[in-house]
Amino acid sequence: MTQADVLQTEQRELKPALWKGLRLRCPNCGGGKLLHSYLKVNDSCTECGQELHHQRADDGPAYLTILVVGHILGFALHIVYTQLRPDPWTLAIIMSVITVGASLLMLPRMKGLVVAYQWAKRMHGF
Repeated sequence: MTQADVLQTEQRELKPALWKGLRLRCPNCGGGKLLHSYLKVNDSCTECGQELHHQRADDGPAYLTILVVGHILGFALHIVYTQLRPDPWTLAIIMSVITVGASLLMLPRMKGLVVAYQWAKRMHGF
């Protein structure tokens, strides 16, 4: 077995990679930016040179965002409605704005999480 084969089979740390992905940093070094616009993944890290073009995040980040935001705001909607009893239109407008804002904030982080997971598990050529 060559040195390259040994390096390819070594396990990568999952938790640190996921944390770096959530912070939108390179899963390898944690220094370079993962995205160069709202959802566009850089072809490679500017700090360590790790190739990132292998990623296949596709629809995964959107599903994760809906799952997380839906659970948090669904619970919040229930609490606000049962405790405060606001006007339904007011509640709908406020919750809609919060939902859109939370989704826009969460979506890039979920994409970073998915890319970091793929990197840590050596999926799709990483």
